Amino acid sequence: MNIYFSDLFLESVEKLPEDVKKALKKKLGIMAGNPRHPSLRTKKIKGRENIFEASITMSMRMTWEYFEDGILLRNIGEHDKTLNKP
Repeated sequence: MNIYFSDLFLESVEKLPEDVKKALKKKLGIMAGNPRHPSLRTKKIKGRENIFEASITMSMRMTWEYFEDGILLRNIGEHDKTLNKP
């Protein structure tokens, strides 16, 4: 599965601590094979059509949607801030 990145996602990744970037890399490997893998704790965001969230760490989330032949990563950051602006 192809993974695409929004500009917001890429800008937000730059600001992440190194340990979170490392966790993100691992989760993206899992996501490429199965965006619904249990370790991602993927779920649909209520009130948003076709936008999902996945866990990076216990406090960090990323949002994404299906896009053409893969997925588009939309945003990443702290749980509440990220889910308020998926």
